[in-house]
Amino acid sequence: MVRYADSPTARVEIHVAAPPSAVWPLVSDITLPARFSTELTGAEWAKGTPGPCAGARFTGHSQHPMVGAWQTTCTVVTCEEPRAFGWVVEDLDHPAARWGFELEPDGDGTLLRQWAVLGPGPSGLTPAIEAMPDKEERIVAHRLAEHAANMRRCLAGIKQLAELARAGG
Repeated sequence: MVRYADSPTARVEIHVAAPPSAVWPLVSDITLPARFSTELTGAEWAKGTPGPCAGARFTGHSQHPMVGAWQTTCTVVTCEEPRAFGWVVEDLDHPAARWGFELEPDGDGTLLRQWAVLGPGPSGLTPAIEAMPDKEERIVAHRLAEHAANMRRCLAGIKQLAELARAGG
């Protein structure tokens, strides 16, 4: 059974025909996923933040047909160029979610992974689960599928941009 309290995870990966050093600037650009996502509509670094580095904060803006628009405060917790970039949503110690990218050299290219872990802190799913505890597994599975679909779109977009740049386009 998939339960929110167990911090369920969505994970996708893709091969990019470009080295990690060429993919890194794309995954560490917090504004880029909004170009490909059906949910994330934008992001900006907090005032005075120099950009991607551990401890940096940013605001993410999202929308979903079931709940409307909202924003979250995120904190970068992993920034290891050109290997890993990750952040937590809201509370550092009890996040609503954790998100990240991992880059692994793969021949002359990169194996690029994106993942999202739900919980353990409260999130937009919390009210739905509390209202319909008998449907928790279905609610969580649906949310993980939505995240995976958006991550596939994001990775496909990153792949296209990195490979186009490598080809000189």
